[in-house]
Amino acid sequence: MKIGNLEIGRHAAPVIVAELSGNHNGSVERALKIVEAAAQCGAQALKLQTYTADTMTLDISEGEFFISNPASLWAGRSLYDLYQEAYTPWEWHEPLFRRANELGMVAFSTPFDATSVEFLESLKVPAYKIASFENVDLPLIRKVAATGKPIIMSTGMASLAELDEAVTAAREAGCKDLILLQCTSSYPADPAYSNLANIPRLRELFDCEVGLSDHTLGIGASVASVALGATLIERHFTFARADGGVDSTFSLEPAELKQLVQESRVAWQALGKVHIGPTDIELGSLKTRRSLYICEDLVAGAVLTEKNLRAIRPGHGLPPKYFDQLIGKRVTRAVTRGTPASWDLLG
Repeated sequence: MKIGNLEIGRHAAPVIVAELSGNHNGSVERALKIVEAAAQCGAQALKLQTYTADTMTLDISEGEFFISNPASLWAGRSLYDLYQEAYTPWEWHEPLFRRANELGMVAFSTPFDATSVEFLESLKVPAYKIASFENVDLPLIRKVAATGKPIIMSTGMASLAELDEAVTAAREAGCKDLILLQCTSSYPADPAYSNLANIPRLRELFDCEVGLSDHTLGIGASVASVALGATLIERHFTFARADGGVDSTFSLEPAELKQLVQESRVAWQALGKVHIGPTDIELGSLKTRRSLYICEDLVAGAVLTEKNLRAIRPGHGLPPKYFDQLIGKRVTRAVTRGTPASWDLLG
């Protein structure tokens, strides 16, 4: 499948998506610089999030609208306050998308309600992302699918039944190109709960491309996902975690994103194909394998023994598997030390 000019599939290197999220810290200038840094690092796509605090939740600062979990990065804040800080103003979208396109990246976004889908359609985005927290919002999924654009859907928290409902809703509403992203909705995520083994299973169950939305620290889990068939990897991205911001703790910095782009490509190249036997680049190495050599000067009629016949490098003699067969045989002519063993030495 394709998103814009990006080929997505196991025939191509995995696509790396840099997510801006709230790392703009309220500055469009900073946001534009992050886009430029992502392009310099080699990311092929940029993703935004399209919402306002009012489209996400209610302006209530108590009960279930207040983050009281002390383990949360955002403990002590209301949902409304958090989204008010993190949202990307809608008037920024067009210049951010334009800059990404100028730098050769595909740009798209995650909508969170019908109005954001309509807004993104006016900007002619080439694809849509469904976030993990919205993979149970079937009306939203149907609204997005009706555009006919590719959908990238995170699977965080979803049961198999919920995923089946989401995928069915998308396909019945017109989605033809779907990518599911294995995801653990914890920030930052513990690699022990990444469950990358789900990737081939999701591909088998839903007959679609599968990738990874990764919130772990570092790039280890992301690179490992390639070996299991991930064809798209999404990571939050910032200049420096020390700059702060709502998502900075689990975002990659430029050196890490650049390394992810490089190492994910290496991992994809290393997968290769099923091939048992010497590869083309190994053919020249065959001559330095172990083989049987005469290791003493011999006169005609001398008996081959464990002392004068050895398996050594290089590989111009008979294979070592014939060692026992040659021991006790006589050579029919004088042989100098360093001669590769061959059948014609025996007459």
